[in-house]
Amino acid sequence: MTTERRYDIDWLRVIAIGLLLIYHVAIVFQPWGALIGFIQSENPMESIWKPMTMLNVWRIPLLFYVSGMGVCFAMRKRNFKQLLFERAKRILVPFMFGSFVIVPVHVYLWQKYYYQDIIYSPHPGHLWFLGNIFVYVIILVPVFFYLRNNKTLFLNRWLNKLYSNPISILAIGFPFILETLIVKPESFEVYAMTMHGFVIGLLAFFFGFTFILNGKVFWQTILKWKWLYFATAGLLYGIRLLYFRLNAPNYFVAIESVMWVISILGIAYRYLNKPSKVLTYLKQGAYPIYILHMIFIYLGATLILPLRIENGLKFFLLTVFTFLGSILTYILIVRIRFLRAVFGI
Repeated sequence: MTTERRYDIDWLRVIAIGLLLIYHVAIVFQPWGALIGFIQSENPMESIWKPMTMLNVWRIPLLFYVSGMGVCFAMRKRNFKQLLFERAKRILVPFMFGSFVIVPVHVYLWQKYYYQDIIYSPHPGHLWFLGNIFVYVIILVPVFFYLRNNKTLFLNRWLNKLYSNPISILAIGFPFILETLIVKPESFEVYAMTMHGFVIGLLAFFFGFTFILNGKVFWQTILKWKWLYFATAGLLYGIRLLYFRLNAPNYFVAIESVMWVISILGIAYRYLNKPSKVLTYLKQGAYPIYILHMIFIYLGATLILPLRIENGLKFFLLTVFTFLGSILTYILIVRIRFLRAVFGI
């Protein structure tokens, strides 16, 4: 197992969280936003949704891949019990705190905005994926330790061979295709609190672990072929957009999703695997900022949507408000010991 520091993996987590914030702001300006619990603009801006349809097939899976990689790194210095305890502090505690404290705040803002009865409503909300990650840790970490400690296993040898070939590496997509055929999700992009989202995350978490476990083999392959994978992903998105009108079969979207992820991993490995003072600060703030951001989207929406200004400016202001509010609150949190603990810092 590689022992080098992988700054690109840290950057990918930060970037993925940042994109998720923008994605959620975009939902505010869609005509169906209120149907999934968002405060919704009375003047939709559907044009911004097309680029979001490119993001939403890989943004959540990428986080699960990266989380699996993180577990592989964490196993360098921890045994099974130490790893479970560390993940509980970093993931389970923030998940529980967020479900009982953070999510009810933005639910309250939604209720107040739409003149609903004010009801305290604990709920995982947007933190569902943290709960999934902890379950994956419980399910897969025993398997991960077994794989790490038995490098000559057939599975390890087979994956090494698979990852060494630019064509065979695409077999990663087969389990994801099979999942769509068995689970039959309504839409590939519906991950939150669904069986589809759980299985997709489990697969991505597993493969993310193996990408690190198998050392340089995987990374050398995607480094060399990254732009071909990227072009293929772009072509598949073009077909989904122009031919399928964004209603492509789920198995088609599964292939596109894997192509985006592999190409992004290769590009990040080439250009982002370097230390940075900004990264040092942001990497521990990625999850706390994500936990907080929905409060500032909802609060910002109540303040900005009534303004008599152009829709594009509203989108910009709400995005800035969300980022600044989340980051400034995070800066406060890191100075308070109790809050550091409940946010997994």
